[in-house]
Amino acid sequence: MSAQQHYDSIFRPGLFAGQVHVVTGGGSGIGRCVAHELASLGATVVITGRNEEKLARVVAEITEDGGKADSAAFDIRDEDQVKAAVAAIVAKHGQIHGLVNNAGGQFPSPVSAISKRGFEAVVANNLTGGFLMMREAYNQSMAKHGGSVVNMTADMWNGMPGMAHSGAARAGMANLTKTAAYEWAASHVRVNAVAPGWIASSGMDAYGPAMAPMIRVLKDNLPAKRLGLEAEVSSVICFLLSPGASFVTGITVAIDGGAPLHSPVMPTANHAGAPSYDGFHRSSVPKVLQDL
Repeated sequence: MSAQQHYDSIFRPGLFAGQVHVVTGGGSGIGRCVAHELASLGATVVITGRNEEKLARVVAEITEDGGKADSAAFDIRDEDQVKAAVAAIVAKHGQIHGLVNNAGGQFPSPVSAISKRGFEAVVANNLTGGFLMMREAYNQSMAKHGGSVVNMTADMWNGMPGMAHSGAARAGMANLTKTAAYEWAASHVRVNAVAPGWIASSGMDAYGPAMAPMIRVLKDNLPAKRLGLEAEVSSVICFLLSPGASFVTGITVAIDGGAPLHSPVMPTANHAGAPSYDGFHRSSVPKVLQDL
């Protein structure tokens, strides 16, 4: 656990006071961290996911820390559920100022072994569900009031060997971000995305023991010589949601420690690892990395 007792955000207190921000996949990992930081900055945060128990735990954490949080359990892949959930959020909270499309997931597999069903499931998780959330947040609130959307992609610039389904979905999300940013600009809605690389998040434990040896050496292929932290993703998301980014739209910000720059021709120099920032007072090390 981090030493501090409250979220140590780099942003000023009250930055999002009076605003409502929706974070999908807010019951764990990066989404949980983002929800905590937004709440610490004054926002009322609505976290979504399919597991009511996980959502309730995070709402309790935020409330205990003095923040305001609510939850909505539904499946972002189901169009009718998304429409109803967004309508309920707007009815209860008035409007949606910000949407963080964080929910997603994938499984490791070579292209030749991915079934049609598996491919479509990952695309639904990482692209279609995000599209549905964007569309409904826009149609039911942001078209009238304005707002900001931050989508989740990944380090897929050089392909995603072993996860082609996720790479295809994430690339689609980066392009969807650009199109929505252009079409929704007249409504004063900004749409951006973030592309995290290898982040030491609880999601790493979902891949099982077969992936553990690879996960444990990922940092060796990064110029930064360390993995990223959830708070280092959250701070970029909060910036993109903030007034400081009011002239920023249609971009994807890489948060990857320079991963795409790695070259076997010129290996990076060995060093102790770049300095890190962990403002999240409830952060923890993934189990797969705890003995390193």
